[in-house]
Amino acid sequence: MPLPLVAPMLATPGSLPPVAQDARWAYETKQDGQRAVVYLAGDGTLTLRARSGEDITAAYPELRPLGDALGGTPAVLDGEVLALDRQGRADFQLLQSRMGLVQAPAKAARLAATAPVHLVLFDVMHLAGSSLLALPYTRRRTRLEALALEGPFWSTPSALVGHGREALEATRAHGLEGLVCKRLDSAYEPGARSRAWIKIRNMRVADVLVGGWLPGKGRLTGLPGAVLVGQRAATGLRYVGSVGTGWSEAERAELAALLRADATGACPFDAVPPSTGARWVTPRLVGEVRYSTRTRAGLLRQPSWLRLRPDLAPEESAADLPDTSV
Repeated sequence: MPLPLVAPMLATPGSLPPVAQDARWAYETKQDGQRAVVYLAGDGTLTLRARSGEDITAAYPELRPLGDALGGTPAVLDGEVLALDRQGRADFQLLQSRMGLVQAPAKAARLAATAPVHLVLFDVMHLAGSSLLALPYTRRRTRLEALALEGPFWSTPSALVGHGREALEATRAHGLEGLVCKRLDSAYEPGARSRAWIKIRNMRVADVLVGGWLPGKGRLTGLPGAVLVGQRAATGLRYVGSVGTGWSEAERAELAALLRADATGACPFDAVPPSTGARWVTPRLVGEVRYSTRTRAGLLRQPSWLRLRPDLAPEESAADLPDTSV
């Protein structure tokens, strides 16, 4: 019988469950990779599908031996494909070089030999011809762990029941993306963004200097759609990213007036950012932004604006200092 297509269940952004309910939840490390539903047909073949449903099997040839791991038992599993850095932590920037290789199997094979990915498995939705969707998380997790899926490029990391605060602090201490909290009695809801799964990102805060902006479009015409920000380095003002979210309408209008007052014809960054249509400003405005992590090039990932910092002088702020977790 063909395996059923199952859309992955999604987590809702939130915070830790109340302490009184802590023992009703399991906690798993939030991975910074590509979500993948794994189809093992029981005939030695493996198919990987992304959240969109796209077949991404060809991009990760090193995972094909997983097709034999359960012998003739068919299964549908939930997991995440990771690229690991030298410290063994997920690095999404490394993974990006692999994600687009579905139509380039030869290049995928070369990279699989030199920089293999790793698949972490955390749920099972279908097994040996039976749907497990209605089973509670605890029973699905027991069935998954009984499969003993541990291999050279895949694993089944353990989940922690209770002790959510300690689990979250451990992810912060180890520089991991965050935590996923899963209610022990929760069924698997295909394609749903459910409150039974809660994701918590470990976000960081940085002071930045505004060096330019990109004009908005549509209802934002005449206003900044995004600001280009930097931090001081030995070479000057180093570009660290584009921030386009986090303002109310009033705050965006206020920022527009401040940017117009500081307009200049010269790019203030030590290297011109690849931002077509940018308007440059003298870097006098100090802002505080929230972000998840940095790329290897030092750019901020998933930045959002928090507030202006008029209490900080440009010449004594926005130095390229270590991140501050919040």
